[in-house]
Amino acid sequence: MKKSIPLFLLLALVALVLVISACTTPEVVKETVVVTEIVEAMPEEDMAPEVTVPFLEEWQASPHADASAEAFVHWDEDDPAVIPVFCAKCHAASGYKDFLGADGSEFGVVDAEVPVGEVITCDTCHNEAAASMDSVVMPSGVEISGLGAEARCMQCHQGRASSVAVDETIAELGIEGEDEVNEELGFINIHYYAATATKYGTLTKGGYEYAGNTYDARFDHVEGSQTCIDCHDSHTLEVKVADCASCHTGVESVEDLRDVRMAGSLVDYDGDGDMQEGIAFEIAGLQELLYQAIQAYAAEVPGTPVVYDSHAYPYFFIDDGNGEVDDGEAIFPNKYASWTPRLLKAAYNYQVSLKDPGGYAHGGKYIIQLLYDSIEDLNTGIDISTANRIDHGHFAGSEEAFRHWDEDGAVPGSCSRCHSTEGLGLFLTEGVEISQEPGNGFTCATCHTDLDTYALYEVTEVTFPSGATVESESSLCMTCHQGRSSTNSVNGAVEGLPADTPTDQIRFINIHYFAAGATRFGDVAKGAFQYDGKNYTGLFEHVERATECSDCHNAHALEVDATLCTACHTEVTTAADFKNIRFETTLDYDGDGDTEEGVAGEIDGLAEILYAAIQEYAAEAGTPIIYDSHAYPYFFIDTDGDGESAGPSEANYGNQYNVWTPRLLQAAYNYQYSQKDPGAYVHNAEYVAQVLFDSIQDIGGSTAGLVRP
Repeated sequence: MKKSIPLFLLLALVALVLVISACTTPEVVKETVVVTEIVEAMPEEDMAPEVTVPFLEEWQASPHADASAEAFVHWDEDDPAVIPVFCAKCHAASGYKDFLGADGSEFGVVDAEVPVGEVITCDTCHNEAAASMDSVVMPSGVEISGLGAEARCMQCHQGRASSVAVDETIAELGIEGEDEVNEELGFINIHYYAATATKYGTLTKGGYEYAGNTYDARFDHVEGSQTCIDCHDSHTLEVKVADCASCHTGVESVEDLRDVRMAGSLVDYDGDGDMQEGIAFEIAGLQELLYQAIQAYAAEVPGTPVVYDSHAYPYFFIDDGNGEVDDGEAIFPNKYASWTPRLLKAAYNYQVSLKDPGGYAHGGKYIIQLLYDSIEDLNTGIDISTANRIDHGHFAGSEEAFRHWDEDGAVPGSCSRCHSTEGLGLFLTEGVEISQEPGNGFTCATCHTDLDTYALYEVTEVTFPSGATVESESSLCMTCHQGRSSTNSVNGAVEGLPADTPTDQIRFINIHYFAAGATRFGDVAKGAFQYDGKNYTGLFEHVERATECSDCHNAHALEVDATLCTACHTEVTTAADFKNIRFETTLDYDGDGDTEEGVAGEIDGLAEILYAAIQEYAAEAGTPIIYDSHAYPYFFIDTDGDGESAGPSEANYGNQYNVWTPRLLQAAYNYQYSQKDPGAYVHNAEYVAQVLFDSIQDIGGSTAGLVRP
């Protein structure tokens, strides 16, 4: 009679082998063959259910299991041969579990060095502590929460430094000048594969962000391709290229992803004239320019030439002057040591861009901004006049229209329709406006219901703030480009109040930005404040081929194609010539004697006259007023009485103008209207000229020599 192995003993044996296989190099995993032979020799009635290690072959072929990789053998020659605590978290299975507290220790710290010889194994990520983790603290100190399974990836793929680290290092050394060499200042390294830092952009500040500039936030891909494990196989780590191909036609390999460029990227970032190349090549072009700028600066300012070697720590070395890495240069004793704060910041960003080889997919526009700003800050004469830092409006994720609510953590419902990635679609499908997470500009899905056919949301009519509803093929665009107030809004605010009596019952009312739809429909939409007893132009009907928003504006670039206008307006050859367009009239609206200037000049002239009248009226009422188009709420008390904005000292919320009269509010509202639709002279010039003229007249300004269309 054959002796059988008890079931409990068999399971224990299998479990032991699984643990051994999970904690050794791929070669040791071959011991599973022994278990297979034992099982095959057993009587069928004594056999336990077959036990296999899931995804074993996939893991064995992955970088996480490559026991010969530098990431795992770097410390083999050290004495003692251990992985230090500040590296063990991501370079050894037991170090990661120590960090998680899976070994019973405190979460968030590595308590001890780890012997060499480990890789990233199954139980590194498959344990109770890892499964319950859904947040990550980045090197900047920012915590990203609500992550789910991808938090396991992001604990290591986040980098080791940030804007905070660079600034703190400079501050601790007491370096005052940006171009001051300090021998204690050394290169700061982001580390490798910091994909999380790239993807989350300014939210986690993995790159060095220059003061006064704004940056893209989290890169929003499409639904189903938002997380690490949406795009990467969690065991092989390879990109799921087949999934990419569903949107990116022609993509058959990872290399093909470098050629990807979408309709939201219609500017030439690196200025080389090629707008067909993939984003990866735009980044490569800017990297070349930044490296040139770094070398030029190092030679000119510190006076010590520099070279870079991506494979040798600490990457930047003293150059012999030929601009190339020669034998014997890329060695630690020859490390670059003439750092200035300005040079360090640029070099840090250069390294950030290189050490995330998939950066073009993780958050390419953030990387582009870091590179562009670094070149600009070094100011070494490298020509970036044809390069571009940001995209056109809808895709300019770094700009105020999308970044305004970052500190709040949510875009309120009153703004989310037009200032979040998903708000417009929710409004069009459900008819509601609720708070949304701050987005990084629009995505394809913001306006398109189907990403296979790119069908647009079907919007046949739009209701303006005045309550007027119109049917138009441009209704989708005008769902946002309609303004936020109207004649009715202003009338409601001042109803029953004496026209010239200051009151604290009213505040400035803002039309909001780019209310082109309201301008074009004029008296129908009543977007501007219309005075009683006056007649106003309604819908401006252009020529047949230029009747809808998308007839004149590229739906993605938003720019107007000048060739469309040339057929009728022979003076137009570029977009800059639009302001020279003038209707067939010799009427001098602004009374400056120039009947040859474009209608844009006429409107600008009327606006200047209105602003002067507003200031004169306010001064006579006892409180001088100034306007600043870049500071909310736009109108402020002119504390020094010089008639000009003194910047933040005057143009700040605490100094907002607060002694409005109904008459002053009406005129100021129309002035703002003229400023916040910069294309008003094309959208409906007569309407805007009419409301400006009437505002001048009503507030007491002189209309002598002026003409009301």
